[in-house]
Amino acid sequence: MTTHAMQAVTLPGSLDEAVAALAAMPAAVPVAGGTDLMASVNAGLLRPAALVSLGRISEIRGWQYQDGHALLGAGLTHARIGRPDFAALIPALAAAARAAGPPQIRNAGTLGGNIASAAATGDTLPVLAALEATLIIAGPGGARREVPVSHLLAGMEMLSPGELIGFVRVPLLHAPQTFLKATGRTGPGRALASVALVLDPARRGVRCAVGAIAPMPLRPLEAEQWVASLIDWDGERTLVPEALTAFGEYVAAACIPDAAPAPDGTQEQLPPAVLHLRRTVAALARRALGRALS
Repeated sequence: MTTHAMQAVTLPGSLDEAVAALAAMPAAVPVAGGTDLMASVNAGLLRPAALVSLGRISEIRGWQYQDGHALLGAGLTHARIGRPDFAALIPALAAAARAAGPPQIRNAGTLGGNIASAAATGDTLPVLAALEATLIIAGPGGARREVPVSHLLAGMEMLSPGELIGFVRVPLLHAPQTFLKATGRTGPGRALASVALVLDPARRGVRCAVGAIAPMPLRPLEAEQWVASLIDWDGERTLVPEALTAFGEYVAAACIPDAAPAPDGTQEQLPPAVLHLRRTVAALARRALGRALS
């Protein structure tokens, strides 16, 4: 059995104490549930010189209401997010948390860890992108700054040394929202593709994000705008099956486009595996919209 010696483990009791510990030990790695960290350690990809444990910071393990939003602590576990009381607030995020893996992963893995790891297959990430969530970043000296989750996932704004994700602000839309994913086997597993879709009646909008097929969630903005224009927002909000199918194909083509034409003008066919993935995304998007409108 291989053991991995750590030089130090710090157990701060508050977010600011954790930030101070990271600032004092630049080589330290923050750890909450440790599901991604320990996988990297066990695979020999990471050898942390020191750890700053976030497990005792109670302020980031709950949530509160704030001006039409839910302010979610980064320490919320997938298991907690998946419970019925949370699902009544943000159904798509609860569905993603319940699909995140077996019980031992859901009990340990946290929302902030999912975001910080930014793994392409992170189930909560497309939901947060579709909801246009905002991160509250804690920095040295009690500093706080806000970053759109999409900016962090796209690498447009990164965490600086000594910073931690403290909270996630999510709008409460009070409207249907769905999360669906396709895996390579039955039961909870790593996503081959996933789709989060939310309706925003106040803005008469549809927001969709596709996960797992790219390094970050993809937003098919033109498809969103097109299908939102077809919905009778003041009526029953129903669409004919042909419109649902067209939306799915629109989303899939936007996220998995055709190959660029060759110099002689001929169009190369996408490989069978890519075509299958495109069909999978189309089916997920069609079903997600259909469920949200039903």
